[in-house]
Order: sequence, then structure tokens, then C-alpha cells
Amino acid sequence: MQELLAWVAMPRFKARRNKFHGAGREDMDVRMLGEGRPFVFEVLRAKVPQIDLEDLAAEVNRRNEGRLEIVGLRYSSKSRVVELKEMLCAKEYRALVDCDANYAAIEAKLAELQASGRTTLVQKTPQRVVHRRADLDRERWIDLLEFLPATEGEAGKFWITIRSQHGTYIKEAISGDDGRCHPSFSELLDTACHCVALDVLAILEPEVDSAAEA
Repeated sequence: MQELLAWVAMPRFKARRNKFHGAGREDMDVRMLGEGRPFVFEVLRAKVPQIDLEDLAAEVNRRNEGRLEIVGLRYSSKSRVVELKEMLCAKEYRALVDCDANYAAIEAKLAELQASGRTTLVQKTPQRVVHRRADLDRERWIDLLEFLPATEGEAGKFWITIRSQHGTYIKEAISGDDGRCHPSFSELLDTACHCVALDVLAILEPEVDSAAEA
């Protein structure tokens, strides 16, 4: 997103450097849906500090139709950057899961998991990022909100809608990451599971996350 916005914005501001500050982060292959993600686009040493932001957003959206849409663009402050970095928000996700078992064989287990309420996980730093982050144990919660089979003919695939605590590694919560996440959907459903696709449906208000943990 930073590059797509900068491509249009930087010539207008007549600047060379920028920084992007977003609320949370996701992998490159995760789509941000719903109302989107709050962000601050910081332009450094702009020679033209005031431009038409409505026009900027319209041009960014025009060039990136189907990939990116910016709404409510306005001038901000450094304090907003601090707010974004300190926000601890729960999120809602939709994931397409592929498992070794037929959906019909695990549907009852999914219903039991949903009925049991919140599940607490302990996640070690995932194998895919442990080379650049501290290898720690993190306790996180996750709620299964909804589940349904994928399209006809894909017997081992199903969709889940989940709500999770900030900082939860969703893909690993599904797969188990070779035992580094306990429990995981693979463990709870007693069959190997893999996240095929992942969408963020909503970033919830910070007070929702705090209330959920109370």
C-alpha cells in the first residue's frame, strides 16, 4: 500500500522520502476488507506541504481499482502515529482452511469448538519469522464465530470466521506450526489443517479488545 500511495503522492508533495504507519500488520497475501485499516502516511521534507487530499485519494483509487481504495484521507499529526503504534485491537478474520479430513467428518467438532467459547492458545514465534524475531511464548485467545463448507467438490475445505486477540498468528493457529502453537485447529479437529486464504474483515475498537480480555 505504501508504494501505491507514494507513487501518486510524492510528486505532488515534491518530496523523496516517506514513512507508513498502519494499525497492525499482516502478511503480503492477506487481504484487508471491511472498513479497512487506519494509517498515517508521513511525508518528509515536502516542498509542497499542502495539496488537495481528495484529489490525491481519487487518483490513487483510479490507478489501483480492484487493488486498493482510500477513504477519508485527511491531514494528521505525530500524536496519531503514536496512537496507531500503541493500539491493541482484536480483529475478525475469514480463513479458507484445507484439511486432510472430509468436512462432514469434522463438522460436529467445529460445532463443539464454537459452542465451547473462547480458546486460549500458547504460540511460539512462528518458524517463518523466528530468524528475525525473538523466540517467545505468547498467550493469545481466539473465538470461532462461524464455519461452513467451501464450494461443492472441495470435500476437505471449509471457511471459518474468527475473532482473535491482537498479535495472534492466525495461519499458525490453524496449522499448529509443527507443534509451536498449542492448541491449534489441527489439534482440536484431530486432522492436519492448512490456511489457504486469509482476509481481515474488521479491526475492532481498542476498548472491545480490552473488554474481551477483562
